[in-house]
Amino acid sequence: MESFLKSPMKLVLLTAWLSSLMDPCSFTDICDSCHQFATCKALNGSNDGCFCNHGYTGDGTTFCHDDNECQNVTNICGDKGNCTNTEGSYYCTCVPGYTSTGPDKFQPNDGSECTDIDECQTGQLCGPKSLCHNTNGSFYCTCQRDYIPTSGTKHFHPETGVRCKEHPQKYCHDNAGCITQTVNSTLEYMSNITEPQSLLREIAKQTSGDLTSVEVIAYVEALSRSTSTLRAGEQDRAAKPSVINSTLLKLVTAVNNLVEKEELVSWSRIKEDLREHTITKLLHTVEESVLTLASSNSRTSTELEIKATEMELKLFTFDVRHTKAKLSASMGGDHINLTPKLRPDEGRNGSVSVVFVRYDSISDILKPGSDPGVTDYSRYAGTGEITVNSQVIAAAVKPADVYQLDHVTFILKHKEPIDTKADVTRCAFWEYEPASLQGRWATRGCKTVHVNSNATTCSCNHLTHFAILMSSGRANLVAHYTVLTRITQLGMIISLICLFMCIFTFWFFSEIQSTRTTIHKNLCCSLFMAEFIFLVGINMNTHKLFCSVIAGLLHYFFLAAFAWMCMEGIHLYLIVVGVIYNKGFLHRNFYIFGYGSPAVVVAISATLGSKYYGTDKVCWLSTENHFIWSFIGPACLIILVNLLAFGVIIYKVYRHTAVKKPEISHYENIRSCARGAVALLFVLGATWTFGVLHILKETTLTAYLFTITNAFQGMFIFIFLCVLSRKIQEEYYRLFKNVPCCFECLR
Repeated sequence: MESFLKSPMKLVLLTAWLSSLMDPCSFTDICDSCHQFATCKALNGSNDGCFCNHGYTGDGTTFCHDDNECQNVTNICGDKGNCTNTEGSYYCTCVPGYTSTGPDKFQPNDGSECTDIDECQTGQLCGPKSLCHNTNGSFYCTCQRDYIPTSGTKHFHPETGVRCKEHPQKYCHDNAGCITQTVNSTLEYMSNITEPQSLLREIAKQTSGDLTSVEVIAYVEALSRSTSTLRAGEQDRAAKPSVINSTLLKLVTAVNNLVEKEELVSWSRIKEDLREHTITKLLHTVEESVLTLASSNSRTSTELEIKATEMELKLFTFDVRHTKAKLSASMGGDHINLTPKLRPDEGRNGSVSVVFVRYDSISDILKPGSDPGVTDYSRYAGTGEITVNSQVIAAAVKPADVYQLDHVTFILKHKEPIDTKADVTRCAFWEYEPASLQGRWATRGCKTVHVNSNATTCSCNHLTHFAILMSSGRANLVAHYTVLTRITQLGMIISLICLFMCIFTFWFFSEIQSTRTTIHKNLCCSLFMAEFIFLVGINMNTHKLFCSVIAGLLHYFFLAAFAWMCMEGIHLYLIVVGVIYNKGFLHRNFYIFGYGSPAVVVAISATLGSKYYGTDKVCWLSTENHFIWSFIGPACLIILVNLLAFGVIIYKVYRHTAVKKPEISHYENIRSCARGAVALLFVLGATWTFGVLHILKETTLTAYLFTITNAFQGMFIFIFLCVLSRKIQEEYYRLFKNVPCCFECLR
């Protein structure tokens, strides 16, 4: 026995033999003893054994009890699911109002979850004249504006049988008596609520849906009266900051409900005077209420920010000795800075409350009814539409004598980008007296610091509600576009007729043929072609190539007219200085210069910038990259040359007349020619001078001056060169003297 125990192998065999004697089951039949909800298997390298299946708990042999996952695991299906236990397992189903993203019966680990069912997408669930509002797991109905439910509650479900009927106060805002009655009824109802938070909560609840115009007026009045309730609570200096914050949040919610974009319809129905009074009362109430609440917690420095869908509020409460030199706030991309007169260490003590408020939607409610000094009448002949082109931002301080303001600077983004050259912007504020609460826009005490297309920087010497007003110069010019178009069409037709008569006159009458009439004839032909092409093709900008050709032809013929005008100045100079010239040679060179030089200018311009011929608006030269100067430059040069030539002519005529007493007829002829040439220079020069002014500074006045002088220049030329010419009068007299009806007119 001792030797048996000393052998390890023998000891193992002995242990196995004893174990088999003690265990009624052998290694070969242990799996036959497993429970019906158990499985025989080896775990972690051990021998086979009986283990309860997943979802059961036990020894695997004598018992396996079902696990109730719905009880054992907290919230296994989530907040939006119901758990159902099964034998050895469980499944989840979604609660009413939610649907599964997978099968109806699921487990969380299979990737399925419960999502909200949007009942409002199923159609007219709430009935006619109603609105459906989806919520998580449910929905509710409200009535459209100007309708109320047949029951007393604003929110209802269709299964209750509630429907919408027309609001009896739909047109109440047009009747002063009805307004007074509704306001009194609302105030009487609210008077039963004396606790500030409860009062503001009730107002927020009552204004949560679509409101009629008279309800807007009534609840603004109710908010205004709530200020006295808040002021009464100011006596309690032990008010907790959390209570003040909660009260402010309810105030912002109520005000936000009244100025939501959806309520602009109700505001727009109110008569202008009453609307301005009501919105002014609302703005004043917000300032007074916030500052009243802030002063009840003046012992604690506070920085509070509250955001709602249509407004944002920031409140600062601090000791004036500890404040920074400047106090600033940024809200929704707008910025405002307050600069005090006195620095904190210069002798003033006390607690100060500063409130900043930004409103997103009331700019449409505060649309100016008249011009508060926005339109620049030095640039525009009339007033364009004046709009509020920014959000409204407000700032208020209490007490004002402790924090004395030097100036306020603010940067407001434009709602719509502006053209800084055409549009006029002004920094404005909503001015009102607390006694009357009748507001209007004003610009006094405010100045514009900087303007770009997207924002305006302003500086004012007082606090109130600020915004950017805009008068559109583009709109002002567009208003005159039809009139300018009709003037152009009428003037061009008259000018074409007059130019044709000029051409006929200079060609038909042989007695007046000369170098001067040759110049006038070609000048009128060039102008006739230019104005005809202008009348027919200036607006044919749909085809880029065709429009470029039209612009090139206009460029050429208008330059040709100037070139022939230059020839007249040169011709007069040659006559005065007494140069002997060959008439045929001179005419040939005149033709080369009159039609060749414009062709050279146009060819060079087209080569260097063909893309600038024709714009997206008209078939003329583009002002981009100063390309318009390819016409204005040569025209100005010719005008300058002619002015120099006429200076020499006047000097020569005066000198010869005074000293030598020359032949009267010779110099009388020169004077006559000079008068006609000066008139021609004035007509063409003045026309394009106004054109240059209109390009440099586009205003209604320059538009009309350029249009009239340009459209009627053919008529002016006919008057100066034909009607006022004695020689041509005589030729027409001889032509018509044998015609009885015409002879009487001529005589």
